[in-house]
Order: sequence, then C-alpha cells, then structure tokens
Amino acid sequence: MTTDGFTTCLWFDGQAEEAADHYVSIFENSRIGRVGRYTEAGPGPAGSVLVVEFTANGQKFVALNGGPEFKFNEAISFQIFCADQQEIDHYWTKLTENGGEGGPCGWLKDKYGVSWQVVYDRLIDMIGDPDPEKAARATRAMMGMGKLDVAALEKAYAGEE
Repeated sequence: MTTDGFTTCLWFDGQAEEAADHYVSIFENSRIGRVGRYTEAGPGPAGSVLVVEFTANGQKFVALNGGPEFKFNEAISFQIFCADQQEIDHYWTKLTENGGEGGPCGWLKDKYGVSWQVVYDRLIDMIGDPDPEKAARATRAMMGMGKLDVAALEKAYAGEE
C-alpha cells in the first residue's frame, strides 16, 4: 500500500464538492485536498468535479460524483464520540441542519443522506457495565432518546431516574 490507513469513498450525485466543503467546515483537523475534474473524455461535462479528496477530523475521504445509481443507507455510519453535551449539541446541530434528520439513540442522517452516530463517549462503558442493573438503566434511557442527553444518561446509570 502506498499510504497509511484507508480512505473512505463517498458516492454523491453531483454534490461531492459541496459535501466536502460542508464536512470540512464542521470538524477540526480538516482540509480540502486535490480536486479531480472530468476531461473531454467524459462521462461528465469537461471541467466539472469528478472527485474531491478531503480530510475530516484526521480521517481521509474521497467525495465522488458518481451519479444517481447508488444512495447512502444506515448500513454504514460514522461515529463521533463526544466528551460532553456541548459537543453532542454542536455535531447534532451541524449535521442535521438544512435537511438532515435526527433518528433514535444518537443516530442521524445529514442532508446528503450519510448516517452518523453522535455518541457520548462514556455510553459504551455504561451499557457494557458488569452490573446488569446499571447497564439496563443506561440502555433503556438511550433507547428512549433521539439526540443523546448526557445528564439523563448519567442519572439513569446512577439509578436516579
């Protein structure tokens, strides 16, 4: 392999450049890289964007204008682990604005149909706690939420529900 790690390719229908700019604006440690354009050989109009390389939060991506044949679905999602409610609110708001939609248990779809999980970073430990009652309380609380509520999760986990 010629590079470290993997690069995730996201297939868009004409919105590759817009999406790359959007993601770079949300996450720190992000930037736009190379932009590849169609040539006279096609299949897209010469000069229009074919691919955009970008980095979001240190993760490498390529946004591809592949056409309408494929759509995103929940089988693949990106997890954002957040230290507190302020981070959860920030990412939830930015990713659901302008046509995105919230889902259950911290899941959402952004305006391009990409699925994200905005997760409280202690949640995995809470729902995996060896004390089955603590784990069950945290799980029940999470299952009743859309955007995660850190205070409510902590309260449920502690048995203060």
